[in-house]
Amino acid sequence: MNRALLSQSLFLRACRREPTPRPPVWMMRQAGRYLPAYRAVRDKVSFHTLCRDPALATEVTLQPVDELGVDAAVIFSDILVLLEAMGIGVSFEGGSGPRLARAVRSASDAQALRDPDPADNLDYVGEAIRRTTEILTPRETPVIGFAGAPFTLACYAIEGETRRDFPLARQTLAADPAFFSALLDRLADAVAAHLRMQIEAGAAAVQIFDSWGGLLGRDEWRRIVLPSLRRTIASARAAGAPVILYVGGSAPHLEAMSDSGADVLSVDWRLPLDEVRRRVGHGVALQGNLDPTALFAPPATVRAATRQMLAAHPGPGHVANLGHGILPTTPVASARAFIETVKGGRDD
Repeated sequence: MNRALLSQSLFLRACRREPTPRPPVWMMRQAGRYLPAYRAVRDKVSFHTLCRDPALATEVTLQPVDELGVDAAVIFSDILVLLEAMGIGVSFEGGSGPRLARAVRSASDAQALRDPDPADNLDYVGEAIRRTTEILTPRETPVIGFAGAPFTLACYAIEGETRRDFPLARQTLAADPAFFSALLDRLADAVAAHLRMQIEAGAAAVQIFDSWGGLLGRDEWRRIVLPSLRRTIASARAAGAPVILYVGGSAPHLEAMSDSGADVLSVDWRLPLDEVRRRVGHGVALQGNLDPTALFAPPATVRAATRQMLAAHPGPGHVANLGHGILPTTPVASARAFIETVKGGRDD
């Protein structure tokens, strides 16, 4: 990968808070079910197979770049592949969310986890990144790698499945905070190793998803979650690529997020970007933050909402995105209207 060539891309310049002629734009979960081309691939293979086949993962990673003209590609994978690499089987099928073969609810459960070797048991992610960067680097389109945050992975590991508000995970945190903190430290090191491997494979930036961080109050998130994130982010940044931190339900945690060491804070739609900027200062870039449900409006309405979002952050250091992943039934025309508006496309 020619990092020097990519360094002047709109995306990486915005991550560095440098002036750009317009914000770069991509969408979380942009390689997904809203695209007919993706559904055609999924008709042939399972989600599990798609994650682990570098050729297919590359194919679907490229689809939104080719069809929508986004400014960055995010590698197709899943945050739970890391738990699989640590020895916990994960089932992705069935329509009710992922299920884990066993839960981690005690010190002995945690001790039974493997320390993953990402270059070995997660190399299919690295190979997909290598293939994708080989194609996209000449087009000056960066590839983004990602992983789940330690807290979000701990929620899945303790709960064993996706459940509303993850009650067992939160109960465990209250009953045995020492165990929970030790598990976070273990996961922090694993996440950092996974992110470093992706950077070494060619990822120009990496994003950490704390999808369930909003379950915790402000003080609890800062006390319990922030130390593990700092540990992860410091290790990943040392590999030489910007780190983006996304927290679902970010509003209470903005100041703590700005203390994490991340280069870019990815925020949800619940606060306008000008208010976010006032609270976090100018030492970090911002990413976001159109409500994904806004894309179910007609294209003209999507354009208006997008312009309103952009007007809230007129200065440098903004990566346009949604405030959460694009939803599976989103009309492609509305997704295209969002991208085109950020890029200066015409009005209706």
